[in-house]
Amino acid sequence: MQLLFRKAITPLLVTASLTVAGCSGGGSESASNNVTPPVTDSSSITWTKGQFTPYADVALQCKADQTGSELTEKLWLRSWSNDTYLWYDEIFDRDPAPYTVAQYFDLLITDELSETGNVKDKFHFSMPTDEWEQLNQSGASFGYGFNLSLRNASAGVTRQVTITYSEPNSPAVAARINRGAIIVAVDGVNVANADDSASIDTLNAGLFPTQSGKQTTFTVRDLNAIVDRNVILSATTVISTPVQNTQVIQTASGKIGYLQFNSHIATAERGLFDAITTLSEADVEDLVLDLRYNGGGLLALASQLGYMIAGDTATNNRIFERTSFNDKYRTIDPVTRAILEPTPFIPETIGFNTGLLRAGITLPSLNLKRLYVLTTADTCSASEALMNSLRGIDIEVIQIGGTTCGKPYGFYPTPNCGTTYFSIQFKGVNDKGFGDYSDGFVPTTSPTLDSEIEGCALSDDLNHALGDTNERLLSAALYYRDNNQCPELTSSAAKVSAAPTMMDKGFMLKDDRHSTLLKNNRIMSTGAM
Repeated sequence: MQLLFRKAITPLLVTASLTVAGCSGGGSESASNNVTPPVTDSSSITWTKGQFTPYADVALQCKADQTGSELTEKLWLRSWSNDTYLWYDEIFDRDPAPYTVAQYFDLLITDELSETGNVKDKFHFSMPTDEWEQLNQSGASFGYGFNLSLRNASAGVTRQVTITYSEPNSPAVAARINRGAIIVAVDGVNVANADDSASIDTLNAGLFPTQSGKQTTFTVRDLNAIVDRNVILSATTVISTPVQNTQVIQTASGKIGYLQFNSHIATAERGLFDAITTLSEADVEDLVLDLRYNGGGLLALASQLGYMIAGDTATNNRIFERTSFNDKYRTIDPVTRAILEPTPFIPETIGFNTGLLRAGITLPSLNLKRLYVLTTADTCSASEALMNSLRGIDIEVIQIGGTTCGKPYGFYPTPNCGTTYFSIQFKGVNDKGFGDYSDGFVPTTSPTLDSEIEGCALSDDLNHALGDTNERLLSAALYYRDNNQCPELTSSAAKVSAAPTMMDKGFMLKDDRHSTLLKNNRIMSTGAM
């Protein structure tokens, strides 16, 4: 059985960075890295407009080990994109000579807009292969163990950095830095009004460390605190816990399960298995699935979770997702060369991490007819695929929170010369053939479009812990279950915060490559890990 996986995977624990001025930046086993390229005289390869050397002929011809050059690396990118990119015919074919390899990759993308006038491809990025493999296989990332929300970072607007959650057993947790805490200053630089290059550099160096053991002094205002406190944290490798906060909530109308799921990374398979087993043994009647910070990752995990939610009867002989590539590949997969087959709801373990959970074990299931999903703009890709695919088999999905990111697309992470590239290669649709949600799934009390879902539009509540029944989104889900309508809230609570605004001048908020990876991914794999 071919397993399909999709991108933005989750935990790098810091999800955005600050920068000066506007510059462009940039989840699964990568496509095979064991390629033995043919012996080719790289000095004879040149760029000719409209002519493309097969990318296998220039694979792994790298400048670093002197098997190739920057030109062969760029020509590999060019041919690989021309062959597999979903919108390959919208790439302008330009001479790669004036650009670095990274700059050239950033240009191998469509400039077209979607039908609604938005940027068509917001998900084009790369990262060092060793970082990608570490992040995906073990959930390991570099930092302090907190996930950040950065808002209002453009010039002249008060900037704010707030903790959304902290990873267990991390420096952040050891320092009691929890959800709702505000980072007031970094190494003495005030976050709210830093307005020069040196100050921004200090903020970035502290919030997004690149050196192991780097010590940073944070001035923190804990939730509901009056007095700030200083905390010194040392950057280290933090192992993510993608599945957290499994709870059985006892209400007057029955038992409700709650599950915080932060990332579709390989280590989540065991966490999801254990969580659903716990909720199944408790005989929960409904599930609130918290995907508000889950940017996606392995599509196979989403398929497994879909099965565990809906059960065998609802998923039997039904499609989780049908995948389509560009018009060069209508019947076969351009990477694996396998005949295209739809992704089923997967009823057993895959064994991504054989030390955690072996393959072939029947998955537990809740056999639910509906699902409450908590979302924000950071809910993306494989998380959206889960929502879409359950709706495709008539499982009622009730959405509480904000509009999701809008990514019905995915890719194979593909390595070459020490860098892994992520470029949109396919689109997915559910069992009913629907996949047009490039502007996200929108919660509303009166849906009229297929991308609009019955539910409540509410802003994220950073004043309560995740899993607290008084937290706005979870509380609203519980209220909706009992009353079949949204609670009456203040206008500020109902206002859903928009994603950070990107600007072309001044000091602004800008996602770094890791945040892109973590927040917006739907990944396909060539095999189990």
